[in-house]
Amino acid sequence: MLDDLYAGALADAAARRDLLPLADVERAALAQTPAIDARAALQPADRVKIIAEVKRASPSRGALSDIADPASLAHSYETGGASAISVLTEGRKFKGTLADLEAVRDAVSVPVLRKDFIAEPYQVFEARAAGADLALLIVAGLPQQKLIELHELVLELGMTALVETHSAEEVVRGLDAGATVLGVNARDLTTFELDQDLFGSLADSIPSGVVRVAESAVKSPADVAHYRRSGADVVLVGEALVVHGDPVDALTTFLEI
Repeated sequence: MLDDLYAGALADAAARRDLLPLADVERAALAQTPAIDARAALQPADRVKIIAEVKRASPSRGALSDIADPASLAHSYETGGASAISVLTEGRKFKGTLADLEAVRDAVSVPVLRKDFIAEPYQVFEARAAGADLALLIVAGLPQQKLIELHELVLELGMTALVETHSAEEVVRGLDAGATVLGVNARDLTTFELDQDLFGSLADSIPSGVVRVAESAVKSPADVAHYRRSGADVVLVGEALVVHGDPVDALTTFLEI
């Protein structure tokens, strides 16, 4: 599944590059308003912080919500107290677009994450050109040298990398690449199976000073509380907010744990 997701993302990026060459995207990225300091926004605090996700669909659950107006949803997330907004831009399985990211960036004042299967510099420049403040780098999908190169490029463009892991070995690789915001995804992207206790088993291996983000397997405030007790500074929540009738109310309950 992970190989297929990367292959599709790279094929779609190649099609966009045919229409808009790398040099043009680089110029657009460098002309953007400077990125918000997302690491500062996600720093540990007295209570958990939430990255709220704009997510239409997923390979594991299929369609979740049409989200005709991603900017309005993101504004609701910010009103509800989200510290950052994640936007799925992968089109084949998650039904997202870079236009969603651009619309969200214009609608909120908190940092915005491009969540996609990024494996080449073109996609990083696209993220910055569209206004992203963070870019997702998934350790499982990248050789170590490529992970290091992309992480360096993210930083050069003034963004923050959310480096995603799913094992003790991947945590080490992420830290070796320079991660200062490190996520542990409860979902194994090769099988899509969930293990909500994985974060807790790895949290102690993430050093002080690195922002610890728990990802996936959140359906209720109890799940957020579970991650917080396990040492999470930040919890990324997608499906539970998208399918809730009132995202502001949902976020309020998540932040009251």
